Amino acid sequence: MRATSIHRWLAALATLLLVSSTMLPTEALAQQPRPGGELTFVVSAEPPSYDGHRETSFAHIHPVAPHYSTLLRIDVANNYKIVGDLAESWTISPDGKTYTFKLRDGVTFHNGDKLTSADVKASLERIVNPPPGVVSARKASYQAIDRIEAPDPLTVVVRLKWPEASMLANLASPWNYIYNAKKLAEDPRFPEKNILGTGPFIFVEHVPGSHWVAKKNPNYFMKGLPYLDGYRAVFIRSASAAVAAVRSGQALIEFRGFSPAQRDDLVRALGDKIRVQESPWTCVLTIVFNNEKPPFNDVRVRRALSMAIDRWQGSQVLSKIAIVKEVGGVLRPGSEYAATESELVEYPGFGKDIEKARAEARRLLKEAGQENLKFVFKNRDTQMPYEPVGIFLIDQWRRIGVTAEHRPQETAQFQGDLRNGNYEVSMDFACDFMDEPDLQLFKYLSADKSPANYARYNDPVLDELYVKQARATNEAERRKLVREFEKRVLEQAYQVPTIWWQRIVPHWDKVKGWEVSSSHYLNQDLRDVWLSE
Repeated sequence: MRATSIHRWLAALATLLLVSSTMLPTEALAQQPRPGGELTFVVSAEPPSYDGHRETSFAHIHPVAPHYSTLLRIDVANNYKIVGDLAESWTISPDGKTYTFKLRDGVTFHNGDKLTSADVKASLERIVNPPPGVVSARKASYQAIDRIEAPDPLTVVVRLKWPEASMLANLASPWNYIYNAKKLAEDPRFPEKNILGTGPFIFVEHVPGSHWVAKKNPNYFMKGLPYLDGYRAVFIRSASAAVAAVRSGQALIEFRGFSPAQRDDLVRALGDKIRVQESPWTCVLTIVFNNEKPPFNDVRVRRALSMAIDRWQGSQVLSKIAIVKEVGGVLRPGSEYAATESELVEYPGFGKDIEKARAEARRLLKEAGQENLKFVFKNRDTQMPYEPVGIFLIDQWRRIGVTAEHRPQETAQFQGDLRNGNYEVSMDFACDFMDEPDLQLFKYLSADKSPANYARYNDPVLDELYVKQARATNEAERRKLVREFEKRVLEQAYQVPTIWWQRIVPHWDKVKGWEVSSSHYLNQDLRDVWLSE
């Protein structure tokens, strides 16, 4: 990290920079979609691989998702309703344990192969029970699935071991790409380096370090869609360069979002040519401790590092310079099952008396023999919000006598080190496509059950609580179990949330048919997007 960068962020934090926000109204009248044109958008990192079942980053889903279809999808424009994508219809048995899906007829892959239930079955099985060498990042969310059947070419049956209220939502995950069964049979890892889907856009090329290009699928099963002739994703890692690309019109949008200052820069420069959309975000940066490496296998050390952080003051400071805003636990603040503020402040690291918390943190470190703790803190080199939050954390730890070396890494290396346990303490993220405890909690399950748990611990208590809350049919009972789960996670401090995100997407007003959502994973197939000029 360059010294000038550190000084810039520390100065911003210290002065509590307040930037005025100019918001433009949404379109007053709907317009008729106009076919044609190529959409150019910015992506600030590159996909570590092409496999959606494996990956968890926007750097993957923004350029790759438009090539694929899923069984179900979340309709952002219709109050996040679950609707069919490849599924034309479905029924759920009275006991809640059998889901029967009828598929659209006549769907073809981009190579001309006809899609059948065998493709859906093979893809879902790859997610639920990945073969050797294949990583399924969301495997833990599908523990309830007993088996998947394909009784005829257009029917898929999913049978559960027990009823689970969130199953339909899990099956609607935007990451659940449907792959070609023949290709998977030839090579289970085929999707990691190859693109072959049934989505609205066909892959043209990926030039690493430069761009990703796709063209319209003329045989897409949704007649009249997509509107665009194609799209071009340009990879720009520098935030200032990304803003400059949008300001100049070389790119029209960056779907993940910009900071408050960057938003205001674009509004000042472009006036009524720019539209700004904002939303609370089902995303949070987390601090991950490698529980296999001393002294981070000691709960006293982990808890001390969490208790040193003044999340409440940090939210006020950082929300003015970064895309973070609300303090919350393991679920998004304000969502249905999230802790209330009165519940939250009872957890270690979330109280409002920071001096008391830091005194306890120092005591814990001394008791653990780690008063002069030093470690390397690995972070992702994606500037927003990783850089400012990383600088903030290091400053917070300094206040209890801890020295952390800030080491940003390129996305692929960053995620590779997390997966391989090549770190002491690292930034990580928890981002989901909707507010649902099964999705938010699975990251905190034992490492032998959740591939997304990079903290390398196993906790059967958490595993049992997860299953109980997933099966709970009474809302009050489920909420109680979620609180027990959250309390244990934060008391053990295996991995802990920092501050939840706020999504800010300024874009050229000529980009139509796209609406911001609480997840930058949703609404990214681009099939409804069109350009007004």
